Amino acid sequence: MNTASQQYNKFQEVSSRTLKLGIGLLISIVVIGILGFHYIEDLNFIDSAYMTVITVSTVGFKEVGAPLTDAGKIFTMALIISSLGTLAYVGSNMARFVFDGELANYIKTYRVDKRIAKLKDHVIIVGYGRNGEQAAMELEENGVPFVVLDKRENVISRVRENENLLYIKGDATHEETLEQARISQARALIATTPNDADNVFVVLTARSMNPGMTVISRASELESQMKLKRAGATNVIMPERMSGQRMAKLVHQPDVVEFIEYILLQKTQDVSLEEISCKKLAQRFVGKSIADLKVRQFSGANIIGIKISGARYVFNPDPQMILSRNDQLFVLGNPVQIRKLVEVMESEM
Repeated sequence: MNTASQQYNKFQEVSSRTLKLGIGLLISIVVIGILGFHYIEDLNFIDSAYMTVITVSTVGFKEVGAPLTDAGKIFTMALIISSLGTLAYVGSNMARFVFDGELANYIKTYRVDKRIAKLKDHVIIVGYGRNGEQAAMELEENGVPFVVLDKRENVISRVRENENLLYIKGDATHEETLEQARISQARALIATTPNDADNVFVVLTARSMNPGMTVISRASELESQMKLKRAGATNVIMPERMSGQRMAKLVHQPDVVEFIEYILLQKTQDVSLEEISCKKLAQRFVGKSIADLKVRQFSGANIIGIKISGARYVFNPDPQMILSRNDQLFVLGNPVQIRKLVEVMESEM
């Protein structure tokens, strides 16, 4: 697994190794040059060092002493070729990191890793195909923090193009990858890979590492649905099946489908369907009925459903239904109305 820190460290290691090798070769050439001019041309140390430096640097100053012998000329040519080759090697390697984008990628990945280390109550998206990308867009639009996990280099390259996306290149079936994504602090995980077996393994691993989180998985085959449920998936989505159902409903209930999609998928602030937990329900409402909330009077919102104690759903609940702090309300209204309802529910006045 290549984590962001490991990738950045790898860059530093490669750069350092290239630089050290280049410096080592350059020193070796200087030493060989000094010794060569000393023994071939019988020059003293200073003159040998001078001849070596002007030869390696190719500045072309005048030779010292008598003209070079044939052996000296051959040695000088070899010294020039060696020094140019060494400089070309170091320069090309450093240029590759800069101009091929490797340096920028390593630095960006390192910065992303620092941001991921601060994540809390976020969502982990495993796989960035069509479904994963759509999930990311929806979460981004609603201001929910998330991190994308994918092991494919071409996908990660595409993700890097969006400055706002947090990502990890790695295999989500490995615990260390999920640990880097701070799964212990995550609120949910969405497994969207096209391989059902991979999704089962991801769900099983995620559930064992964070038993209390919500785990949602994609499934391609019908028989995979029960396997994913047994592995610990909270919900299993079958895109192909849902698409077929939607197309059929558009035939005989087109307006109903469009109305529901308008509520759930619209981008405006006109109306939204929200979940409101009763965990912070004021004591004065505990054991009282929905009617006692006076929802329409104080907020203008509408309670269209309720989940009783995390188990049973009731649609269009009776106003006389008694509330408890284990319930979950489904409320239809605009953001202002929903905010007022929450204030009323939690107020002891």
